[in-house]
Amino acid sequence: MALFTYSGYDVQGKKVRGTTDASSEKAAIGALKAQGIFPTELKAGGVRSRISGPGLSFGLRRQPPLADLATMNRQLATLVTAGLSLDDALEILIEQTLNPQLGPALREVRQAVVEGAPFSAALAQHPTVFPKLLPSMIDVGEQSGRLGETLLELADYLDNQARIRSKVQNSLAYPVLMAAVGIGVLAFLFVYVMPKIVRIVQDLETDLPLPTQILLGVSHSISRFWWLGALLLVVGIVLLWRYRHTEAGRLTTDRLWLKAPLIGPLITLQLSARFSRTLATLLQAGVPLLQALETCRNLAANRVYHQTLDQTLESVREGGAMAPPLHHQGIFPTMMLQMVAIGEESGELDQMLVKVAESFEHQFDIQVNRFLALLEPLMILFMGGVVGFIVLSILLPIFEASQGLG
Repeated sequence: MALFTYSGYDVQGKKVRGTTDASSEKAAIGALKAQGIFPTELKAGGVRSRISGPGLSFGLRRQPPLADLATMNRQLATLVTAGLSLDDALEILIEQTLNPQLGPALREVRQAVVEGAPFSAALAQHPTVFPKLLPSMIDVGEQSGRLGETLLELADYLDNQARIRSKVQNSLAYPVLMAAVGIGVLAFLFVYVMPKIVRIVQDLETDLPLPTQILLGVSHSISRFWWLGALLLVVGIVLLWRYRHTEAGRLTTDRLWLKAPLIGPLITLQLSARFSRTLATLLQAGVPLLQALETCRNLAANRVYHQTLDQTLESVREGGAMAPPLHHQGIFPTMMLQMVAIGEESGELDQMLVKVAESFEHQFDIQVNRFLALLEPLMILFMGGVVGFIVLSILLPIFEASQGLG
């Protein structure tokens, strides 16, 4: 017999850890499943192993697109509402799913359900594939007998989030393309055109104007020390990436993003709208406030928001109100805080949050359009200014030389 240390999830979807005696890894897994525990990791004799099958964590896989998750929930709701058992509905869904991350995960979720695990607990075993929002809402839907309605509410929520994300990505496509083309044009000018122009200008027996001297200095530096610039850029990116993945670094960079000109207000609106919409969706599905706040906290990508929601969760757990701790860091808009306070007093918090989310989403659309309307001409002016400076620097000495000849 050997002693195994395990971590995994119980039938309620809660993470558990402990030890068990078994003759082999397979026997340990079987014994734990018999106790209603679905292990994700086993450690015996100092050797750690990931469990294949229902406990697979998919740590190296990206989360499926929100649109695919929304489609999954909508199709599953249709099948369950039509009277199919959950395992049969999942089987049909697996056959129709083309997403390479979602299909294998659903297959293991179905296996866990067949073995007796609740649907929410089976989903919770794949946190990098299914957002934490799904197990929380589905758990309430299972307990209340409203699984079909809950899945439809989830589909509507995910569709809305996918729409917002798609709008941002589509809006940024043109500026990113312009920036890429501009950088390509400048690289072509400095690598292929400038060396030839430099030789012509240097052959002119005249004092070079200041713009031409600056251009020649930049061109000379780029041609001789480009490798140093590339090395410094790579080192800087690596150091920034490593710092970003520390707790202090992530908190600092997230706070800087919130304070950045033009972009900061957009991020604040988007995060506030997402928090309001998520919390409203959870509350309308019947999730208790504490559990809903914990889910929102775990979903918060920005560490400043995560800290604020952590303080809010502690305040509510101790019997306090939501609004004061939300106001503490000054990152949530005043209108939202006022609506939350009114909702708590009137007992209509979910309805107030829906109104807040709709208002912020509308404001976000307007602000994104304004930002892009300002960004595009600024990029054009910048690129035009750079190209104009290059042309002026080239023409000035030629013009002065021609005057001297005259």
